Parts: sequence; C-alpha cells; structure tokens
Amino acid sequence: MIKKLVFIILLFVITYSCSQKNTTQSDAHSQQEANDLINETSPYLLQHAYNPVDWKAWNDNTLQLAKDQNKLIIISVGYSACHWCHVMEEESFENDSVAKIMNENFINIKVDREERPDVDQIYMDAVQLMTGSGGWPLNCITLPDGRPVFGGTYFTKKQWTKILRDMSDLYENDPEKVISFAEKLTEGVNKSNLITVNKEPVQFNTKRINDAVENLEKTLDFKMGGIKKAPKFPMPSHLNLLLRYGYQYNNKSLVEYVMTTLDKMANGGIYDQIGGGFSRYTVDENWHIPHFEKMLYDNAQLVSLYSKAHQVSNKESYKTIVEETLRFVDSELTGKNGSFYSALDADSENFEGELEEGAYYVWTAEELKSLLGADFDIFKAYYNINAIGKWEKNNYVLYKNTTDSEFVKKHNLSLFDLKTKLLEWKSKLKKARDNRKPPRKDDKALTSWNALMLKAYVDAYKAFGNNSYLDKALKNANFIKENQIQSNGGLFHNYKDAKSIIEGFSEDYAHTIAAFIELYQVTFDEQWLDLSKSLMDYAISHFLNDESSMFYFTSDKSTNLIARKTEVFDNVIPSSNSVLADCLFKLGHYYANKDYSKLAAQMLANIDEDMQKSPSGYTNWMTLYLNHSNAYYEVAISGKEAVDKLNELNAHYIPNILISGSKTESNLPLLKNKFIEDETLIYVCVNGTCKLPVNSIEKARNQISK
Repeated sequence: MIKKLVFIILLFVITYSCSQKNTTQSDAHSQQEANDLINETSPYLLQHAYNPVDWKAWNDNTLQLAKDQNKLIIISVGYSACHWCHVMEEESFENDSVAKIMNENFINIKVDREERPDVDQIYMDAVQLMTGSGGWPLNCITLPDGRPVFGGTYFTKKQWTKILRDMSDLYENDPEKVISFAEKLTEGVNKSNLITVNKEPVQFNTKRINDAVENLEKTLDFKMGGIKKAPKFPMPSHLNLLLRYGYQYNNKSLVEYVMTTLDKMANGGIYDQIGGGFSRYTVDENWHIPHFEKMLYDNAQLVSLYSKAHQVSNKESYKTIVEETLRFVDSELTGKNGSFYSALDADSENFEGELEEGAYYVWTAEELKSLLGADFDIFKAYYNINAIGKWEKNNYVLYKNTTDSEFVKKHNLSLFDLKTKLLEWKSKLKKARDNRKPPRKDDKALTSWNALMLKAYVDAYKAFGNNSYLDKALKNANFIKENQIQSNGGLFHNYKDAKSIIEGFSEDYAHTIAAFIELYQVTFDEQWLDLSKSLMDYAISHFLNDESSMFYFTSDKSTNLIARKTEVFDNVIPSSNSVLADCLFKLGHYYANKDYSKLAAQMLANIDEDMQKSPSGYTNWMTLYLNHSNAYYEVAISGKEAVDKLNELNAHYIPNILISGSKTESNLPLLKNKFIEDETLIYVCVNGTCKLPVNSIEKARNQISK
C-alpha cells in the first residue's frame, strides 16, 4: 500500500545506494557566505557550512520554523567519511540553481548520522518502507511537523531537481494527498520494529542455539571468509559468536572459518598494509578493493576479535595486526585527553589537488619502483603489483594471496629475511605516504564508539599483557568518567571542541557499561563496576519500555521525534538491546540482583523466535544465549596475589566465565567471606555455589568445562 502511494505522489522513486562513479569535490564553497551550520561542531555539518543551500541543524527552533512557514522539510543525512555524500554535495548542494529551489520551497536540515543516530534511524526506516533499501546519503522530504512523505539515497542533480519541483508543486496544489500519505507512512515507521513480548516461559537449551547456528552457517563463505557474495563487510559480532561457539563445541570447521576470514581480511586491501587499520568494507568478494573510509568502531571490534583469535590459535600474524592497528589508532584517532576520534574520510587529494577516493592509499608501479629499488621485484610478487592487484587509473591496492610460508619457499627466502624486508618496505612507503595530503579526519568523540575502543584495548591487554594497552584503556575510561557522565548520572553522546553535547542514547549506555565491566575484570578496581551499575539503573529509569521489557533508543527526555524506536538487530555494531541484556546478565551475577537477571532473560526470550528465523540479525543475542544454554561460571580470586593470578587467567581464551577479585576483603556478593589472610585462593562457582577453592590457575581451569 505504501509503495503504491509513493507512486501516486511521484511517478518514480529512484534510489541509488552507492553507485560506481568517481568524482572530485570542489572548493567553490569558499566564495559563499556561511549558513547556520557554521555554528555547529560536527565535522560533517561544517563541511556543508559554505554551501549555497540554507542548511540548518536539527533542533527545536528549526522544526518550529518549518511549522511557522508551513514549508516541507528536507532532511539530508550523511557522515564525514561517506564518499557518495560528498558526490551529491558537489553535484547538487554546491549548485546555485538547485540551492535556489531548495531555499525557496523547503526548510533544509543537515544531519550527521553519527551525531544524531536517533534521527537517522527514523528516516532510514521510512525510506526502507518506501523503497525496500537504504543507505547514505539519506534524503527524506517531510511535512512541516517531520512526518515523512518521500525519500531515497543518492540522486543525480537532474533527478534531485525534478523531485524538488514535483514535491513542492504537489504540496502546494494537493496538500491533502501528501498529508494522507504521511499519516500512513508514519504509522508504518512506528510499527516497523514493535517488540512482541514473549509471555511464555522459554527453555534456553542447546538444541535451539545449535539450530540457529546451523541456519547461520548457510550464509557463510567458507572459502573466502565473511558472508557469501559482495560487498564484503567485516561482521565482528558474527565472528565473535562463531569463534566462541566453535571453541565451546569443539567445532573445528567453524573455528577454521573464523581464522580463514581473519586471514583473508589481514591479507586483503581492506587492511592498510602500510599503516595498519581496516577500511569499512570491500566492493569485491576477495577483500581486495575497499571503500577506503576507516571507522573507529570497525577497528575497535576487530582489535578485540584478533586478540581473542590469537588466544585460541597463537598465530603471530594476529598479534601483528593488533599491534599495527593500535599504532594506527594511537597515531591518527587518539586525542591528548585519551578520547578517540570517529573516522578518516575515504577521499583525499590526488597529485592534481582534486579529491579522489583512495588516493592516499594506492600506488602506481612507477612510484614503487622508485621507492623500493632492487627490492621492487620481490615486493611486486608479494603484494601482487600485477593484474590481480590492479584497481583503476593504473593504481594498485596492495593485496596478498599466499601465506608467508608458501612465499618464502617459492622465492628461496627465510621467514626472518621476509619479516626484515616487510619492516623496511613498510617504513619506506609509510614515509613516502606521509608526504601526501591525508584524508580528512572526523575528530568528534562519540561515547559509544569510545567505549568499543576502550574494550579493544582491554582485550588486547588480556591477550598480550602489554601494559601500555591497559594505560590507554584507563585513560579513556577516565575521559568518559570525567567528561561524558553528567551530574544527574546520565551520559552525553558526543564530545567535540572541549564540550560534551547531546543527550546519550541507549547505545552509549550499553557499550560504556560493557566496557567498564571488562575494565573491572582486568583491574579489580570496583569503581568501574559501581559505575556500570549506576549507569544501568539510569538506563532502566529513562529508557526501559515497561510493556516490552526492551530499551528505547532515546531517553524519555527526547520530545521532538515522530517515533521512539527500539534497536534490536545486531549489525556491524551489536544492537544496544543485546549489549544491555548481556550487561544485565553479568551485573545480575556480580550483585546477586534477581531483577537484573530476570530482565535479561525476558529480553532474550522476546527475540527467541526471530533468532531462529533470521540468526544473522541476532548474533550478539546468540552469544548471550550461550550463557544461558551452556555452562557458565563465576571465578572469584581473593588474596594479595589476586592481580597476578588474574593476569595468568586472562591470557587464556575462556569465554564462559565472569571474573571478580580483590587483594583485601570485599563486600561484593561474589567475593564476600572469601578473603583469607596470607593466602590467594581461586573459587569457581555457578550461580553463587562454589567448588572447593584452589591456589593455582591450572587447577581452576580444570574446574571449568566448555
């Protein structure tokens, strides 16, 4: 019905998700007067501050202006690292004739999707209902009250101009038709992710999780890793689940699948072979040609994943990936105060001074010959400076398709010789690349993404014992504590230019709580556990839907949105509800809080049927399911050597435990009455019932089954 109504409103709905065209970005905006976005802090919004379009930010004043003038609203959503957002800006939003139509007939709002994911969610849902797909840039036309009537993603200048004229004419001549459609579409947006409360008791058992994993396996590419077909996205939640499931069930095929995926990614163009760090995805099945933007959330989750995979496999290459990626994060995405920046753009200036996708990262054969000299031939063979590695415009994206062992055997080298050459090559090429114009940086610090990176440093510390990783984690945790936690106990979402802004969303609470719990498990500093509990209590008070037992994405303080959404699907980043449910499960154990445990179980029960039908959208939920369906242990370490024992324990991959500990007496329920002077004892417990204490990690591990 909705799609038919869209057809009535306009004879076409043309949606381009990210087509395959290269362009450059003009700097003609320097001749324009600034619009209202000049007062914003978001790097993405500031990129549009000199457009001739009279852009305004999303706020109550702008929304009221649309009502006062009875004008349709254009809500254009993107993010700083989005290549096709820049293309549409150059083609349409920097064009005076297009801007004239927009300014005369619409109130124009630019939205940074990372800064305002709540706005993005609502209008993305609307566009997906209308067209069946979505992406960025996201362009939605709404009534003066914000109810959507038309939308799509990338439009050419010709298409966009026609849409603007058709929509303004239709609203002027037949507003009732537009309003009628908006009512139906808004109803669809509100219903799009309603949660069905499961009132029947659910028995969390191994059969149901086994069935769900079996269904998920049908989507996996066991040859090249990842999900079948292109584009190839790293899906850390999928891989984390399958690593744990494969380990706990001794399923060698799934463990091998995870290792294959990690190897292919590490060898591919999605990984920056010179500077470290991962791009967002590749356009091909072989992990070769990336969409070159580097996002903090991808790199954070992949550091965690490679660290865990190293614990399982002891592969030295995974340690290298973690070290190089964390060097990249430290060099490019870390502020002096311990905060983490959001992204690097896909585009950078080429040798002609024009913006071009990937220009910073690609090489010509001539450049490489000049830089590497006599080593060029061996480098060429290693990184496929040939038809396999060639991209476009005679540029190459470095790409490996053989193992180091195979390569040294074929080329009569030792592994030591190859590693020495790799270090030399990377040093030379990094030095040369540093002379290029770097990609633009989005230097806002998002609380949720910072928490993911905090957790990444914790996971790397557990795997490798590098104290600098723990120092980075603690510095970021203190940044969040001192800047992002409000006096009322809530969180801010964003930090930019020494200011904490925007009320936090459920994702901020979820990932911060999760990161603080992990930080406690490597430090035994109870302040992080106490902060987790206080943040959870705030989230329950201001985000929880008592009817569905799920958390809204926005707090009860948000009033200017047409819908209040609930995020349940695990995507590249796990959903806020799945993370909160996992945190409730753990906090329920730590504090012997039955209300937390009951709520976590109800949330998991609510998605049980959907998990069976579409497991790929619920992989982080499935990780929590394993805690319920399989053996799960609390490990308490009490005594003066507690931290030393902890470090020994954390070096192992044991995904089905929750750790607590103290050097002295503690009132934490899991530790109460367990301290004995001059002894360090380890207690392995299930739901508070403990086995006989032991004095070595080896003995404790023997008490823990998979």
